[in-house]
Amino acid sequence: MTSSRPMTSSHEDQALARTAVDALVGQIALLPKPGLPDPRDLGAGAGLRDHRTLRWSAAALEPGLAAMASAARRAGAPTPRLRAELGAIGRSIERTVARAGGGHRGALWALGHLVAAAALEPDARAADVVALTRSLAAHPDRGAPRRPSRGSSVSVTFGAAGARGEARAGFPHVRRALVALAGARDAGATEPQARLDALLTVMSTLQDTELLYTAGPFGLRQVQAEARGVLESGGTATDAGAAALVALDSSLHARGWSPRGSAGLLAGALFADALPLRARRTPCGGFRSVPR
Repeated sequence: MTSSRPMTSSHEDQALARTAVDALVGQIALLPKPGLPDPRDLGAGAGLRDHRTLRWSAAALEPGLAAMASAARRAGAPTPRLRAELGAIGRSIERTVARAGGGHRGALWALGHLVAAAALEPDARAADVVALTRSLAAHPDRGAPRRPSRGSSVSVTFGAAGARGEARAGFPHVRRALVALAGARDAGATEPQARLDALLTVMSTLQDTELLYTAGPFGLRQVQAEARGVLESGGTATDAGAAALVALDSSLHARGWSPRGSAGLLAGALFADALPLRARRTPCGGFRSVPR
């Protein structure tokens, strides 16, 4: 049972939540994202509502994420009680986001764990914050609905790690995305190109339950191989890699396949990449997100 005390958020908690939402919006705004909603949808009637709704509903996560950060800061350690409180807050956020248009369930799972971990260790490096999520996810969420979700059912059917497995392993694909971001930047890629390379890095190995559900194991392996092909062509900063990305995007849209799990983990990586926030104080004593 969670605490009945009002969840007041400090400037630090609000800053973490704002940074998480900025990361999610940054992922949504990235283009061209293969098989995923992006700003190109604004010029096409079919995708108009999806992209705009995703941007609108992303803002609905902020109060709940701030509450997660506040709960973690009060707890001071990744305890079973904190895990239960985070689960209860997460389900409340899902209802709020549904009223705002829906979406972001995978991103919420990653960002919720990461925001809580960042609140527990405010000055930690990105890699250490991501690793701390393993301790949070190790505890069962005893308040979770007994009815399995589609993602968990697919995980059981195909033996995939799924969202829970990613969290319990300390989000290995968030860590891989962070390495890819740094490597692409060091190689001279623009920020959008670095982020696309990070997304493709996740896609190349993630057992994405959304793809398993819509495309099956063979389709998943095909998408993974084509994502690796973009990277092996030199990444999105090269002409060959950019052409391979266009081909992958066309292929996914033609089949109706969407690597949504990879998109959510990229949002988690962009949040972790923005940490720590201690150097971002404003003159009034609050915090602000600093774009790259």
